[in-house]
Amino acid sequence: MKNLNKALFTGFTLVAVATLAGCGGDKAKKEQAPFVEINQDPFPSTYKALPSVPTLIKNVNVYDGIGGLVENTSVLLNQGKILAIGSSIEAADNAKIVDGQGKWLTPGIIDVHSHLGVYATPDTGSHADGNEMTKPVTPGVWAEHSIWPQDPGFRRALAGGVTSLQILPGSGNLIGGRSVTVKNLPNRVIQDMKFPDAPYGIKMACGENPKRVYGEKGGPMTRMGNVAGYRQAWADAQDYQRSWDKYKTDYDAGKDAKAPKRDLAKETLAGVLSGDILVHMHCYRADDMGTMMDVMKEFDYQIASFQHGVEAYKIADKLAENNVCAALWADWWGFKMEAYDGIRENIPMVHQAKACAIVHSDSDQGIQRLNQEAAKALSDGQRIGIDISKAEAWQWLTSNAAKSLGIFEQTGSIEVGKNADVVLWSAEPFSTYSQAELVFIDGGLAFDRNKPETWAISDYELGQVAEGDRK
Repeated sequence: MKNLNKALFTGFTLVAVATLAGCGGDKAKKEQAPFVEINQDPFPSTYKALPSVPTLIKNVNVYDGIGGLVENTSVLLNQGKILAIGSSIEAADNAKIVDGQGKWLTPGIIDVHSHLGVYATPDTGSHADGNEMTKPVTPGVWAEHSIWPQDPGFRRALAGGVTSLQILPGSGNLIGGRSVTVKNLPNRVIQDMKFPDAPYGIKMACGENPKRVYGEKGGPMTRMGNVAGYRQAWADAQDYQRSWDKYKTDYDAGKDAKAPKRDLAKETLAGVLSGDILVHMHCYRADDMGTMMDVMKEFDYQIASFQHGVEAYKIADKLAENNVCAALWADWWGFKMEAYDGIRENIPMVHQAKACAIVHSDSDQGIQRLNQEAAKALSDGQRIGIDISKAEAWQWLTSNAAKSLGIFEQTGSIEVGKNADVVLWSAEPFSTYSQAELVFIDGGLAFDRNKPETWAISDYELGQVAEGDRK
C-alpha cells in the first residue's frame, strides 16, 4: 500500500508539473511594453542668475507690492533673495551699502502682455513671428520658438524697471499657442531667459481679430462661429485627455494597452484642462468676456486673465466672482469698434470691485514706462472719487501680475524669502520725473542708470549705436 501511495503521489506530481508546463507554453502572458510617458517640459529653463553680493539698501521708502508702504527703512538682499526688511538691519562687512535717502524701492515691474522677441525691433516682416495664422486653432505652437533674444526692446524695458514679462503669440487666432514667462535678462538663447518653474500660458482671442483674419480665409467669420470653434477644440481635447487616461488605467491593470497617437495641439489644450497651463485671453467687450466665462465653466478650466478688457469695468463684479484677472491699458480706446466704449477709469473701477486689476503694455514703447501708465489710471480713478492709495495701486504692476502668471510665490512683492527682483527709483515712482536708477534681478545688479558704460546692448546694435546715444 505504501508503494502504491508513493506511485500515485508521484504520478499526480508529474501530471501537475506537466499541466503547469503547458500553462507556461505559447499561451503564456506577454510582457507589457514600457509605459509611454510624455515629457511635459521638453525645453527646460537654463536660466542662471547674475553674480551678486550682499546688498543693503537703507533709508528708503518701500512700496511692498501687496498694498503696503514702509517709510525710511532698509532692505537686505543676499544670495538672490530678500533676506530682511526693517530699520535696524546689520549687514555683513562685505555687503554693498546703497543709500536710498529720498528714493523709493519697489518690486520689479512684471509685464503680462508683451510681444518682445516675437515681433522684434526693428519692425520688419522678417521679424514678424507672433501669429501662426494658417488655421484658427493652433495651440501646438509655442511663442518661445519665435523669440529673438537680441531684440533691443528687452534692454529698454529693463531701464524702465521691468524684471519679468510674459511673451505671447499674437491675437489673430481663436487659440494662438503657448506663451512663456521670462526673466528680463537677455541671453544667447531663450531657454537662458525662461523663468524657472513658471507655468506655461496659452493665448486665446475673441472678437474682431479672429473674425477679420478668418472671415477672409473661409471662416469662422462671426462671433458665433468663433465660439463654436473654441467649444469644438475643447471637446476634442477632452476626448484626447480621456484616451490617455484610459491608456494609463488599462496599463496599470496589466492589459496590453497601446498608447494613443500624440497630438501636440490637443496636448496643450489637455494641459489647460488639467490645470497646468494658464489661459490668457484677448477680449475687449463685456459680452464677449461673459461668453468666454460661460465656455470656461462648460469645460471646467480657468481663465487666468482677460487681456485688454476695454469694457472690464462693466463686468468687474463677475471677474471678481470668477477669479479672473483683467490686464488693461490706462487709456487706449477707440481704435476699433470693440474698443469704442473704453473709459479712463477702467482699471480703478475693476480694483474697486475687488477684482484683480493689472496694468499691461502690449507695446515695445509702453513697456518702458508702465509706472506712468499706472499713475494715469490712479489719477483718473481719484478724479471720480475712487480712493485708492499709491501703495495699493502698485499691485497693478507687480503682485497681481505675478498671481496671473502663477509666479507670485517667487516674485512680485518685497517680502522676506522672495526673489530679490527690486527697483530703486530716483523719486516717488508714480512721478513722471522718476527714473529706475538700479534694477536687481535675483539680487544681481542688472541695470545701473549712472553707469552707462555697463549697459548691455544687443548684438544687432553693435556698430550702429554711438556711445553717446546710450545715455
